[in-house]
Amino acid sequence: MYFKFGCLGYARYVFDKMGDKNDASWNNTMSGLVRLGLYQESVGFFNEMLSFGVRPTGVLISSLLSACDWSGFMVSEGIQVHGFSVKVGLLCDVFVGTSLLHFYGTYGHINKARRVFEEMPVRNVVSWTSLMVAYLDNGSPIEVVDLYRYMRREGVCCNENTFAAVITSCGLTENDLLGYLFLGHVIKFGFHYTVPVANSLISMFGNFGSVKEARCIFDSMHVRDTISWNSMISVYSHSGLCDQSLKCFHWMRHVGQEINSTTFSTLLSACGSVDNLKWGRGIHGLAVKLALNSNVWVCNTLLAMYSEAGRSEDAKFVFQEMSERDSVSWNSLVASHVQDEKYIDALKIFSNMLQKQRLVNYVTFTSALAACSDPGFVVQGKIIHALVITMGLHDNLIVGNALVSMYAKSGMMSEAKQVFRIMPKRDTVTWNALIGGHSEKEEPDKALKAYKQMREEGTPMNYITFANVLGACLNPGDLLIHGMPIHTHIVLTGFESHKYVQNSLITMYAKCGDLNSSNYIFEGLAEKNSVTWNAMIAANALHGQGEEVLKLLVKMRHTGVYFDRFSLSEGLAAAAKLAVLEEGHQLHGLATKLGFDLDPFVTNAAMDMYGKCGEIGDVLRIAPQPVDRPRLSWNILISVFARHGYFQKAIETFDEMLKYVKPDHVTFVSLLSACNHGGLVDKGLQYYNTMTTEFGVPAGIEHCVCIIDLLGRSGRLAEAETFINKMPVTPNDLVWRSLLASSKIHGNVELAKKAAEHLFELDPSDDSSYVLYSNVCAATGRWDDVENVRRQMGWNKIKKKPACSWVKSKDGVNSFGMGDHSHPDTEHIYAKLEELKKMIKEAGYVPDTSFALQDTDEEQKEHNLWNHSERLALAFGLINSPEGSTIRIFKNLRVCSDCHSVYKFISKIVRRRIILRDPYRFHHFYGGECSCLDYW
Repeated sequence: MYFKFGCLGYARYVFDKMGDKNDASWNNTMSGLVRLGLYQESVGFFNEMLSFGVRPTGVLISSLLSACDWSGFMVSEGIQVHGFSVKVGLLCDVFVGTSLLHFYGTYGHINKARRVFEEMPVRNVVSWTSLMVAYLDNGSPIEVVDLYRYMRREGVCCNENTFAAVITSCGLTENDLLGYLFLGHVIKFGFHYTVPVANSLISMFGNFGSVKEARCIFDSMHVRDTISWNSMISVYSHSGLCDQSLKCFHWMRHVGQEINSTTFSTLLSACGSVDNLKWGRGIHGLAVKLALNSNVWVCNTLLAMYSEAGRSEDAKFVFQEMSERDSVSWNSLVASHVQDEKYIDALKIFSNMLQKQRLVNYVTFTSALAACSDPGFVVQGKIIHALVITMGLHDNLIVGNALVSMYAKSGMMSEAKQVFRIMPKRDTVTWNALIGGHSEKEEPDKALKAYKQMREEGTPMNYITFANVLGACLNPGDLLIHGMPIHTHIVLTGFESHKYVQNSLITMYAKCGDLNSSNYIFEGLAEKNSVTWNAMIAANALHGQGEEVLKLLVKMRHTGVYFDRFSLSEGLAAAAKLAVLEEGHQLHGLATKLGFDLDPFVTNAAMDMYGKCGEIGDVLRIAPQPVDRPRLSWNILISVFARHGYFQKAIETFDEMLKYVKPDHVTFVSLLSACNHGGLVDKGLQYYNTMTTEFGVPAGIEHCVCIIDLLGRSGRLAEAETFINKMPVTPNDLVWRSLLASSKIHGNVELAKKAAEHLFELDPSDDSSYVLYSNVCAATGRWDDVENVRRQMGWNKIKKKPACSWVKSKDGVNSFGMGDHSHPDTEHIYAKLEELKKMIKEAGYVPDTSFALQDTDEEQKEHNLWNHSERLALAFGLINSPEGSTIRIFKNLRVCSDCHSVYKFISKIVRRRIILRDPYRFHHFYGGECSCLDYW
């Protein structure tokens, strides 16, 4: 009685004063301590009992095991109790055996639980059900179904708890045929009228997405409890029917049914999106009103809701305000940080859980492994893998899947396959992780082989399977051999109507060069969500259709579909590529209005856009503070400084970056590019050496091209050639083109010829190789060789890519070609050019006709130079812009030295700032100087 009222002191006083104590005295005191949550005290009480020489009973051992079970951290104590039970011969007691099943199931030691079960001489329905619940709680629903069949063969009668566990497992397998089979068993044995079984049936049909069937069972119930209502709300929530969930909740309150923490948790789970967050906040307020906000379960669901809605700060606030936290709370916080890609914070929380002996289970390890899916956390991932093995969770299917996924996403496919091979069981998720890993690593043959093996083994496929295998089709050659047959299989299996599969098909056809088919699929869809629009936007971006990307964004906006971080990032990337500052600025403004101004993806895309549009001030304005700056932002900053000629600033930014994050492959490409364009040869060579020795970044082809260009531009052509012969990667067209360009600068015809021959061999259809070699010959007066190259281009039907420059005015983008006379303002443009020519000649300009690559007289050569597209664009810009304003000009080919000289003279005479962007870098002209210091 005293224990039931929580009066520990009185209960213990009565016990201590008893002259004679029998088994019931010890058992009641032990169960009372456990009931009051005094788990450590119960162990002390057990030791006290042994010191009196009292032989424990099965009931007392069961209570003690419950204490170890419910405590959440007394694993070693429970294992010692197990050993003691074996020693005193109590393992044959069915209550002790069942308690051990509960204990090992709680801590995820499912293999030990199964071993205990197999060793039990007597097993009752509770024993069978306990093992089923253990498998169910540890994410192995198929094992539950197998146990049920085994139990039936043993002739053990089921109870309502058994059927509830089996039906719940059927729902998790998403095998509706199996579910209907068990529904027949339930009706046959007469359990369909019991409330717990009916509740489980509602949940099962909810997992199948069969809302109608779940509602039918709900309506047929003569008696409903709170769980019944909660189950029906959950069905609507699971099917994404937030409005129906709220209506059911309203009906529940109207009939006076008791509302509990589960009700609120279920409702909140339906509100985990940006669109439904307003309802979630309202339910949060109601929970506070009803004093349920202190309930740990409600708080855990609030954590999940705010995390899924992208409100990590709100989630963090809820966690900090929680008076009580359990393993789910900590797991939710870890998962929230993983979702926000704050991997270090997630791992710190995981470490804190281990240090403070918080209950860690397979869910905890799944989130921790997800935090290590970035290649930069491989070491931490391997340490957690070792912990998984130490804690006996390596056979857990969900943990195994997380390990395969972690190694696959880190690009370590040999390790992923090793885990895959030793897994005792595999499911659809396992195969999806393996196929997805091969697809991400661009190993189409291996991905398709795994897909074929998955089909042969009869493993059920889902939309993720098809999305992953379609991602393995990368080029036109894959389309007929693999892409279209997979599309056929998708149609046959009924997945063609699935949104994610449709989006993957759009992407697959685009990657394989068939943008028309992508557009056909897109236009044929009756309903298009943001993911569908994003897939089509990405398809056009892949094909360089920047203008179409911006048009699609306008259409998407008009249809009322919300932009997300991907839509905005792709739009900003398109604006960057087209160098349309006004459109980019509008998109960035819209991103700010929609609340994406602090999103790292959008911020990085905006930084890149402003950088490529020449607005370096805006780049610095929106860049995150150094302490919060992700690696990609640092890389963009270094790249922007390099492109704009601020070489020392690029180096200073790199030095500052080292205080916060580790540089990667991209960092060194930008850094070496800065050294290259700045002529910092020794500095560049030093960075190249420390890249591998100090920072562990392997040399890639991009780094090697930078070094070759660095050496070649500075005239160290012999060193450049030696470097090519010794470089760690196979030379490609970029390597030889860089050497050819350097040979042109320094007039080394023989080396230019050698580089050109390699280029012709690698890609005979590339026009730039012929043009560049032809320019070398022309610059050195070898006109016969020039004619030979041009004849060779004619034989191969190769046409030179025409030079083009453009400048934007209030009327749109104005493009100019070489000697262009098609513009409406042509007369004024050429008149302006004559005026400029006269002014700069008076200022000391002398034309450099070595860049007029035609075998004509000097006068004609000079005339040809003044027909260059960038001069026409500059003349137009001066005519059509306000006095004193900055002129921005863009060119598709590298600016020639004579035009560069002309721009310097004009910037001084007209006192205007001129920004010229070619494919390689920006030139900022002002006061007769250029930011490149005449080295580019």
